[in-house]
Amino acid sequence: MTNSVYTPQATKKLYRSRTDKMVAGVAGGWAAYLGVDAAILRIALVASVFVTAGFAIPVYVAAWLLTPEQAGDS
Repeated sequence: MTNSVYTPQATKKLYRSRTDKMVAGVAGGWAAYLGVDAAILRIALVASVFVTAGFAIPVYVAAWLLTPEQAGDS
């Protein structure tokens, strides 16, 4: 019989980045959460603006308003 001990993993937090930002830090924070490069998300966002005829702009603004900013030194 094995005795496995549950060790909880550190939970990831979704936030807007204070350091990796061009407009509001949304892409930088989401990239850190997803573990991808922020440039990839920025390129995908710009492409989605054209593909969705601008629908991605209000989605970005909503993410800006709803995603909390990263805690840190002010």
